[in-house]
Amino acid sequence: MFNKNNNSTLLALLAGAAIGASLGILFAPDKGEKTRGKIKDGFDSQKKDLKDKLDNLSETVKSKFAQTKVDLEKGFDDLVNNADDKSEEIIAKLERKLQDLKNAASK
Repeated sequence: MFNKNNNSTLLALLAGAAIGASLGILFAPDKGEKTRGKIKDGFDSQKKDLKDKLDNLSETVKSKFAQTKVDLEKGFDDLVNNADDKSEEIIAKLERKLQDLKNAASK
């Protein structure tokens, strides 16, 4: 769902928006105190948005890893069960061959 290009693009977009908003506020005809307040509010808002997006990304990654873990565990269980079945099959064949050899030797 997310890849490196998407993450880089998203980060660049957010950084560009923050820089653009800051420059716009700096060049607005307000007092310094109001301007600093607007910059702080803008950065706080961007920081919260970025944190929310990172939290969502983190949850998505955790979910995918959890599903992958379940899939791997199921695959391993299937492999072990299949190996058990095959080993029983091989043992049965070997026992039949051994019996055939014993019967042939006794004749």
